[in-house]
Amino acid sequence: MTDGLESDVERLDGIAERRDELAARVRAHAGEIARELAVLQGGDYGQETFDTDGGSWTIKYEAGDVQYLRFDPTSGSETYVVSSKQPPEPEALETAMADYGAFVAAYNEYVRSLDGLFADVPEEFPEIESTAELVAERDRIVERVREVGDAMAAQLHRYDGEYGTYATTISGTRWELKWDGDVASYLRIGGSNGTYLLSQYGPPAATEVRRLAADVPAFVAAFNDHVDDLEADLAQVSFGGD
Repeated sequence: MTDGLESDVERLDGIAERRDELAARVRAHAGEIARELAVLQGGDYGQETFDTDGGSWTIKYEAGDVQYLRFDPTSGSETYVVSSKQPPEPEALETAMADYGAFVAAYNEYVRSLDGLFADVPEEFPEIESTAELVAERDRIVERVREVGDAMAAQLHRYDGEYGTYATTISGTRWELKWDGDVASYLRIGGSNGTYLLSQYGPPAATEVRRLAADVPAFVAAFNDHVDDLEADLAQVSFGGD
């Protein structure tokens, strides 16, 4: 009678080696599908699911390579045939591989279904209207506003120092001119989140220039009134005497 300690233990090295070899081949093959899908979808990552009679296959790809290939059979547990973790169990891999050919066929059928996708897409498109004249007119108006703003800045520089801001309300909206020396740093309409009619950056949209330009004369008139008030105040200064 034997206690079993002397019996030979069956080794699984061969099965594990065969499993790893098969998993590597599937990864390489599914990687081709992943690259094709990445090119088709035009992105660095994504996933697609393909249905077969035996279940569904989901392939996820990133940077043109397969991240995982998951088989979800119609009955039984899902199997990650390809993954970044451990390889699948040999029996689960065997079950999945019995349906792998159907998965590839489903992918091929998907690609074939896209034949003629762009058949009705026109190759000729309408002429594009140029905005050159509109932009030139906008820039001309903004440049005129710049000249006015700089002239105001020069006067404010003389009266109120090297830099500062002058603000008033026109048509119920705040207009603020900031100057730095003899140059207008910005002309902003509408508060901190308003529109910069003048700035160190580019001009505003043409529609904004059209909306605001009509109130520029009123802004200049308010500024002139401000200067007149300053002059009147200075005229009243007395140092005593007669």
